[in-house]
Amino acid sequence: MGRNTPSAPSLRNEDHAPDSTITFRPGDPSNPRNFPSWRKWLIVASITLIDLSVSWGASGFSPLTEGFEKEFDVGAEVGVLGLSPYVLGLALGPMTLAPLSEYYGRTVMYVVPYGIFLLFLVETALVQSLAGFLVLRVVSGLFASVTIANFGSTIADLWPQDQVGPAMSLFLWAAVCGSPTGVFLMSFVAGTQPWRQVFWALLGICGGFWLVMTTVLVVFKNETRHSVLLRRRAAKLRKNHNNDNVDVPEEMKSKSLSQLFRVTLSRPFRFLTTEAIVLFASLYNGYLYGLSFLFNGAFSLVFGSEGYGFDTIGVGMCFIGFVLGVSLGPVVNMWQERHYQSAIRRNIKSNDSSNDSPEATAAEEDHYPNIPESRVQLGKIAGLLLPVSPFWFAWTSVPSYNIHWIVPILGTALFGFSFYTLILMSYMYVEDSYMVFSASALAGVGLVRNLAGAGFPLFGRQLFVNEGFENYLSCPVLWKPHHISCSR
Repeated sequence: MGRNTPSAPSLRNEDHAPDSTITFRPGDPSNPRNFPSWRKWLIVASITLIDLSVSWGASGFSPLTEGFEKEFDVGAEVGVLGLSPYVLGLALGPMTLAPLSEYYGRTVMYVVPYGIFLLFLVETALVQSLAGFLVLRVVSGLFASVTIANFGSTIADLWPQDQVGPAMSLFLWAAVCGSPTGVFLMSFVAGTQPWRQVFWALLGICGGFWLVMTTVLVVFKNETRHSVLLRRRAAKLRKNHNNDNVDVPEEMKSKSLSQLFRVTLSRPFRFLTTEAIVLFASLYNGYLYGLSFLFNGAFSLVFGSEGYGFDTIGVGMCFIGFVLGVSLGPVVNMWQERHYQSAIRRNIKSNDSSNDSPEATAAEEDHYPNIPESRVQLGKIAGLLLPVSPFWFAWTSVPSYNIHWIVPILGTALFGFSFYTLILMSYMYVEDSYMVFSASALAGVGLVRNLAGAGFPLFGRQLFVNEGFENYLSCPVLWKPHHISCSR
């Protein structure tokens, strides 16, 4: 079939509405994968800010725990509940928000839920009862989980599979670095203002980020969901030309909400119970996130009044080592990305260059082989470094040893690098392994990861009190599952 065959019309051609299936033609500027690079990265940058703030909503609570406990007259064990319910909401939210993006598009599912999250921030800052506060934290997490639900899919909308690495690296940097930077930033508020001011500060920052994202996505019309764009164009052609025979490919047709939820809610659990890669990636990610929250809890104990004697702001500044370690990850990952690109090009599939059919041309974006194992070389190194950092931190943070405070902070930098690298490698390995079903596979991974993040803080303080400085982070390392990756 030639390029000019009317049965595969360009979306730019609205003068005619042939009886056909509407698809993206090669080079069509309406296709998000053909957006200019600056436009793609503008979209990613605006959502990255939201991704950072989602983590700040969790970790920003840590510096205000003391004031929270005093106002509600509760102990430290109850005080940590301001963190865990929010993370629980982050675990459950994507199960609802992800399928809705198929129905309404990415833009709506970024702008509306996050806007509702801002309203719940206001309620959280004003609520006077402990029960109401905890409920609001869960609901806030549900609506704040927009990036967890949609960011990976947005990147897949903008780039073909072999080019998603740099954007994924930035996305996961924001997801991982958001936790320590949230403590660092909010400690300046909690250290000088009443604890409720932290939520007002979050409202101001998050509200600004929301305005930036809304401008980029709504004002500049940057919807990226392919099926939604095609359905809108087909509907416009049907209306303008009074032709009901114009439609989109079968796999892009709109499904009912009940069908979407049935698939979305069931498939991640099927993957968790039947797919070894998803199961072990979930357990490993859950372990890593749980360990990172133990680190967060340890800082106030090690560097606070019971340890080095720093005030709230001083404890927050101790997270700079963690931030630097995480931020080193994307820089080093550039080598991993070059390794991956080299590997897929060495194994490039042969193409018939003489075949200029639309089908062959449209498939050019997918002409590189899928080699998930080429994503994990740095993960092997990080898997060996990870156990070193908690031991380093635990055995150099004992006050009676009189070791300078910079030494345990350097240990957190090593942890930050290995933590980020392992999260990125496992995320990319799962995505490349499951391709079209990667959203469901990663939903299962994300569910377990955030459930662990919600659960670990509940016993962190007790572990510290019962085991002491040396064993607080040494003991969990013994739980570490083997990081297994295959290489060719």
